[in-house]
Amino acid sequence: MNLLDVENLAFGYAKDRQILKEVSFAVQRGVNVGLVGESGSGKSTILRLLLGLERAQGGQIRFSGQVVDPKDRNFMRAYRKSVQPVFQDPYSSLDPRQRVDAIISEPLRSLKVDVDHSRAVDAALEAVGLPRDAQKRYPHEFSGGQRQRIAIARAIVSRPDLLLADEAVSALDLSTRVRIVDLFKRLSETLTVVLVSHDLGVVAALCEEIIILERGTIVEQGKTREILAAPRHPYTQRLLNSIPRLKA
Repeated sequence: MNLLDVENLAFGYAKDRQILKEVSFAVQRGVNVGLVGESGSGKSTILRLLLGLERAQGGQIRFSGQVVDPKDRNFMRAYRKSVQPVFQDPYSSLDPRQRVDAIISEPLRSLKVDVDHSRAVDAALEAVGLPRDAQKRYPHEFSGGQRQRIAIARAIVSRPDLLLADEAVSALDLSTRVRIVDLFKRLSETLTVVLVSHDLGVVAALCEEIIILERGTIVEQGKTREILAAPRHPYTQRLLNSIPRLKA
């Protein structure tokens, strides 16, 4: 059984503004997947639908065989414990008025997870490589990379099965980006990552499978190495050709 099945997903803000058109793909447990496309391709919209922040106008999403129904409160509570997001901007995604311990433990409180919150926060901080005393500080005391680690700690504190990362490294400098990708690699030993990105290098480093989106339609999907080595669709070829290369 797949961890996630997306079948014929359709979404639009108006009849003449269709964002997704019959999008179908599957995510196997333990196999990281990259969603790639230019701005407006629909990749972030897919994540919003997966998180239940928007409702599809057609098709369905199934998680571990069960249909994701935002109207089913009991199911959605368990689903949100198992599926957690990491957003693009580590500066705006953290409440500056709260200390780190309150930020990280927020999913445990909102989802009523019956665990020792202090121990769970300690474990999450250790997993992302931050010291224990970080929990008594505020977000403004940390660098951008450290803030993203805090955001990731918040996402993993409930021990999810699936992490949805929306351009989670694009706001970081190159060296920090590499460290965060390495962190995702370590975390993916115990969970699955779906990464939305326009950066093919990041996807190649983290994701075993790739899905290429153009204007709300999947134009190519499969093993990342195979597609990047020999892209068949002209859009994928254009994406690869647009990657800056150093002159010899």
